[in-house]
Amino acid sequence: MEVFKKHYVICSFLFLILLLATVHSNLALNPRNGETESLKNQSSYNSSMAAREKEMEVVNENAVQDPEEVSSHIEMSMRNNTERRKLGYLSCGTGNPIDDCWRCDPNWHRNRKRLADCGIGFGRNAIGGREGRYYVVTDSHDDDPVNPRPGTLRHAVIQTAPLWIVFKRDMVIQLKQELIMNSFKTIDGRGVNVHIAYGGCLTLQFITNVIIHGLHIHDCKPTGNALVRSSPSHYGWRTMADGDAVSIFGSSHIWIDHNSLSKCADGLVDAVMGSTAITISNNHFAHHNEVMLLGHSDSSYRDKMMQVTIAYNHFGKGLIQRMPRCRHGYFHVVNNDYTHWEMYAIGGSASPTINSQGNRYLAPANPFAKEVTKRVDTAESKWHGWNWRSEGDLLLNGAYFTPSGAGASASYARASSLGAKSSSMVGTMTSNAGVLSCRKGRQC
Repeated sequence: MEVFKKHYVICSFLFLILLLATVHSNLALNPRNGETESLKNQSSYNSSMAAREKEMEVVNENAVQDPEEVSSHIEMSMRNNTERRKLGYLSCGTGNPIDDCWRCDPNWHRNRKRLADCGIGFGRNAIGGREGRYYVVTDSHDDDPVNPRPGTLRHAVIQTAPLWIVFKRDMVIQLKQELIMNSFKTIDGRGVNVHIAYGGCLTLQFITNVIIHGLHIHDCKPTGNALVRSSPSHYGWRTMADGDAVSIFGSSHIWIDHNSLSKCADGLVDAVMGSTAITISNNHFAHHNEVMLLGHSDSSYRDKMMQVTIAYNHFGKGLIQRMPRCRHGYFHVVNNDYTHWEMYAIGGSASPTINSQGNRYLAPANPFAKEVTKRVDTAESKWHGWNWRSEGDLLLNGAYFTPSGAGASASYARASSLGAKSSSMVGTMTSNAGVLSCRKGRQC
């Protein structure tokens, strides 16, 4: 009898613990229990973000392999693609190694995840949601940033599991607040016409492995001073966001490809606070002032590890400056088409290394804006030692690039991420920059 009572007491105690754990889990995961979760998150938000920041610092420090190894790997991939084209396997080849990797396949819609194997440059290891299931966005609304409905883009991007996110139909998505993404996500807009516009836009904060492909992102507005969910079990108070199209903060293994970006309140693509292993490729930029900021401030030394590839983009009508504006890190600007700027194309401060190869720079008519480069708020006595070079660039209509620092190739090893092609090929390689018109059953 004593043994029975003892077992009964133990079983009752364990059942009580299990019951409490279940209730606690439901409170955390059920978005409708907002008040309980809000109190919990308000008190723990700062500590959890600090822990996440430290975790991502470790990830980012090891994000990019030896740059010479990366470069040799890319060269090998390009040679393999060339050999396959000779065999007729890729008869639609354009010389753009990303597009030639997947666009020739008329069954691209059945092989969407092949895209994740086509990356180049410093962000080439970004796999996005390749290892996860497909998530189909069916609802364009964003009624509640704390409790997003299943089927919405916000509900998709906050999930903890890897996801390859696609869209059921054409959509204009007006976000009430910034869209805070989680790691291992691909947003794939191919085959439909998706606009993220007239509200908040994309925030990648302390995450890794994200691919953004095939979106129109424009007219982004400042948002904030509100609660926003960032995962199924967490939301927190967000201060004001600047209104960037894509804001990358303390994140790594990011690939931004074939998007059309314009007319936002702040930057079109900004990467700051130790972000690295980033490729920005095949995008079309237009009608904007400060296009791209890479590096938070001259005193933000964590950006010294930043490595960014900017390749095959078209910098088009209505652009003024910052294509990009760099600080501290290592930047490979390769085979882009610069057809418009009003102040300058490439700028920087705080001794960034800039490796410009095989680009086409068409200067504006203004005789005082012919220079491609600008050292921002820095005396020549300081910037003359910065490593900035132009190699194989095509300079048109009086455009000129002011080099500085070392001329030896070894000085640019950490700013080299792929083999540059001839600037004479830039027109062909960038002719389809921006969102592609893809239809099922046809080459994209």
